[in-house]
Amino acid sequence: MSSLKKDLGLWQGMGLLATSLLGTGIFVVPAAAASLAGEASLWAWGLLIVLVLPIAFTFARLGRRYPHAGGAPHLIGKAFGAGAERYSAFLFLAVLPVGLPAALTIAAGFWHALFELGELTLWAIQLLTLLGVLLLGLRGARSSGNLQLLIALAIVGLTLLIAIKGEIRWQDAATPLPAPGQWPAMATALAVMFWCFVGLEAFAHMGEEFRNPERDYPLALLGGVLLAGLIYWVHSLVVLKYGLYGDEATNATAIPTLLSLLFGPTAKWLVAILGYLSCFASINIYLQGFARLIWSMAREGKLPASLATLSARGAPVRALGWVIVVCVLSITLILYWTLPLDTLIRYANGNFVLVYLLCMAAGWRLLTGGGKWLAGVSVLLCLAVLVALASQVLYAVLLSLGYGCFSLWRRRRRRMLAGDVCAIK
Repeated sequence: MSSLKKDLGLWQGMGLLATSLLGTGIFVVPAAAASLAGEASLWAWGLLIVLVLPIAFTFARLGRRYPHAGGAPHLIGKAFGAGAERYSAFLFLAVLPVGLPAALTIAAGFWHALFELGELTLWAIQLLTLLGVLLLGLRGARSSGNLQLLIALAIVGLTLLIAIKGEIRWQDAATPLPAPGQWPAMATALAVMFWCFVGLEAFAHMGEEFRNPERDYPLALLGGVLLAGLIYWVHSLVVLKYGLYGDEATNATAIPTLLSLLFGPTAKWLVAILGYLSCFASINIYLQGFARLIWSMAREGKLPASLATLSARGAPVRALGWVIVVCVLSITLILYWTLPLDTLIRYANGNFVLVYLLCMAAGWRLLTGGGKWLAGVSVLLCLAVLVALASQVLYAVLLSLGYGCFSLWRRRRRRMLAGDVCAIK
């Protein structure tokens, strides 16, 4: 049986995860959180990292014990059966037509900030981005890991430059504990900030490609979470010090404005390049994760066997090709229908939290001892986020209803066909 090439190390894994968590959030979310909770947002970042760690530890324990390219759906299926695996895989793959076009739109938007570009030109940039993901994916996971490690180091370097040039001192972080009246604002900010840590489920698909998954996978996961959390916290501290937050337009341009203040107007090129690369890294790990899920299901006979084809470098070439084709069709239809960006993001949000919730429940079922209790705490955290999202889970609910109706119809049809065969005999 063919298998993916095991050539990921600790540092490549950390680079993959950290850049996928930073994504576009590093340029927008710190200012958005500051506008919602003010100085209390610094405490909110610390609280969020504490809340995310049980989820990260659960993913780490599951990935160390069950490294598999099927990722979260495989773990859910191991705990609750084949039906649950198919349902969670469907939820995860259903993000592809809406979530990835949203990320591609944001990535292309960084070039729009430098040049006056029309819709067709932005569409062409999205196509070139997908081509880049395809070419990188054909080289195997190690190439993706090396590139994203370099991007992560560039973002760390930018963060250090901002801290030094902006004369950030530890005294700036000495904000008082939030007053009781600030807690509602902090809760609202946390709901926005949580999305900075969506990406753990995509990273779960890479577990099978670590050279030493039992040691390196959990360390890479936890290290990536802590590194991303620290970078978000520093950017939030700088945004607060310079007062670069407020309305939506101010939040969206906070980091470019800051760099212009510190390094001059030519810094906008640095923002555009790093912003695009950060988006590219996030898009890359998701598309590679989708491809590995499809390849894994094909390898196990749950999808056509032709999708289990591997390249000479051990990459799931045909599965990745199909993922790219779906993305091309999606961005073309979205351009034709002119669907707004925030609508696409809301469609994807509910699916991510449901997959998280099911995976944490699988952790409760599969793990023992302290891992089991961490998974139980994570289930409660995911339920709280799901409730906070309210109407944003509508897309996931409608998909679930549609999937349930289709499953019932298919089961009934199979029984009818079986009955016809028995009658003929």
